[in-house]
Amino acid sequence: MTIKFETKIDFMNPIWNRDAWSRMQGDLNPENQKITDTRGIVLGVKPGEAVKELCGFEAFLATRLVPQEDGTIRRLNREVIFYTNPRTGEIIESWTNPWTGEECRVVQVANDPFNYTISEWLILAPEDFKSADPEKAKPRKLPLIFPWQQFGPDLLGLSTDMHLYYPNSLDPKKFVRESSGPMVQVSEMMRYNVSRKDLENPELTSVQYSGTWARITPWLPWMLMGTEAGHVVYNGAMCSSPTTDIISPQALEYAKQNYPQFLSAPTEDYGPSHSSLEIYARTQEPAPPRAA
Repeated sequence: MTIKFETKIDFMNPIWNRDAWSRMQGDLNPENQKITDTRGIVLGVKPGEAVKELCGFEAFLATRLVPQEDGTIRRLNREVIFYTNPRTGEIIESWTNPWTGEECRVVQVANDPFNYTISEWLILAPEDFKSADPEKAKPRKLPLIFPWQQFGPDLLGLSTDMHLYYPNSLDPKKFVRESSGPMVQVSEMMRYNVSRKDLENPELTSVQYSGTWARITPWLPWMLMGTEAGHVVYNGAMCSSPTTDIISPQALEYAKQNYPQFLSAPTEDYGPSHSSLEIYARTQEPAPPRAA
C-alpha cells in the first residue's frame, strides 16, 4: 500500500522533508524499485605531489521503500561499485599501483543489503564510537530539516554531507598491507537537483533527480597502500531512474554475468547491513608481503 505523503513544500517541516527525501531516494509505492547510477573518477591524494587519477568507477543502487506502521519508511537497498578504465568505462580486474608499480587484484564492492530507516528524525552517528564518555557515544537525534536551496522558479538543490570517524574493520595487525590504521576517517558529500513541480505533484510517488557524489576515504584496501600517508577521493555525477536503463552497457553486462541479484531491489527486510570494509574483512585474505 502506498503511503500518503506531503506535497506542500515546507523546508522547515520534518514530515515534508521525510517524504521529499523518500520520493527522491526511492518510490513510495513498494511495488516499484528505483535505480541510482553514479559514475566518475577515483583520485589519489598524497602529500607533496600532484593529485593522481587512479581509475574510474561506476556505482549503482537498487532501492525499494517499505512504509511502516509507525510512519517511518524502511529503505531496502543493494549496491555495487565497479572500478573501471576511466577512458572506456570497461570494468577492470587488475590495477597497477602508480607508486609501487605493483599489479593489484581489484575487489569490486557488493553490499547486500544496505538498509536503513527514513523518519522525521535525522540520526547523526557519533564522531568516535570508542568514546569513553557514554553520553558522547550515543547517536544524536535531530529533526529532519535539510539545507534546501532554490534556483529559479522550478529547480531545488539539496546538499547532504556526512563526516565520520570510526574503528576500522580491517585490523592493521592482520591486514597489514590493506588497512589504513585502527580508525577510518570518511566524508561523503552529495548534491541533488530536483524539480519543484515534481515534488508538488501528488501523483508522483517517486521523483527523479540528477546531481554529484564525492567521497573522501582512506586508500582502498586492494591498492595495498597500508598506512602510507594520503587518501582517495571519489568524484562523480549521479542520476536516478525507475529502470536499469541509466546503467552503462559495460556495467550492466558485467552485473548480469557476475552480480545479477544487484539489478533488483530486495523485496524483504533482511540483514544485518555491513559496510564495504566489513565485507572485505569477512571475504578476503590478507595480501602476502610485497616481493623484494
